[in-house]
Amino acid sequence: MFNKKQNKAETFTPADLERFNDKYNNIYTRTGARSSALEISKTQKWKRRGLFTLIACLATLLILYIISMILTQWGDLVVSVDSGASAQGLQISDTADFDNITTVLSADNVTDVTNITYSWLPADLEATDGSHNGSNYLAYTLYVKNAGKENIDYKGQLNINGVAKNMDEAVRVMVYKNGEPFIYAKNQYGTDQPEPDTTAFVSDTTVMETQTKEMQPNDVDKYTIVAWVEGNDPECVDEIMGGYMRMTLLFSLADKEL
Repeated sequence: MFNKKQNKAETFTPADLERFNDKYNNIYTRTGARSSALEISKTQKWKRRGLFTLIACLATLLILYIISMILTQWGDLVVSVDSGASAQGLQISDTADFDNITTVLSADNVTDVTNITYSWLPADLEATDGSHNGSNYLAYTLYVKNAGKENIDYKGQLNINGVAKNMDEAVRVMVYKNGEPFIYAKNQYGTDQPEPDTTAFVSDTTVMETQTKEMQPNDVDKYTIVAWVEGNDPECVDEIMGGYMRMTLLFSLADKEL
């Protein structure tokens, strides 16, 4: 009969134990390093996302600040000419000699406004260029010129771009064009009827529109914008005091008739 081969007892020396520990320590170290790298990568991604979010928030705040500056610091009336009309030679200025040629003009703010009535306004509202506000009314005179070499058809649109406390319900806007005045107001509250002695606003957001056809080179149109809170308007109540109505007058090329 064959005898079974007896297994020899293997000795486990301290050197073998050290090699064993080194082997598994290396495996643990590599695994831990990979985990740490993943964690670092995730942290960096979150930091980048946080940075992008912060930049977006700051950009939004900057845009809102610029809009606020335009609406609050540039005055109750801003006048501008768009790029297309400007390229064709349409210019605006708040001086008759066009010493101040620009694409944007701004009237001074009217502060501490209370209601007045039309008969209290001075008779010489067109006599002064630029801002010439009075007690409780806005007044601004400007000029539009064709500085190009060809005839121009242009239009102007006076828009409402900011209202507080429903002040637009009682505001009157008088527009002189080349000496001829027109008074505009919102319709009587809750009706489609204009207020007495006024022309109704074009819409809730547009006061009026005007147009000049075949404006020859070097011709000039003169505008004076006057605005006040009409004390005889039924909507002139205590609740609207402290409010405001801000406007923009934009000049652009008129659409050609087909």
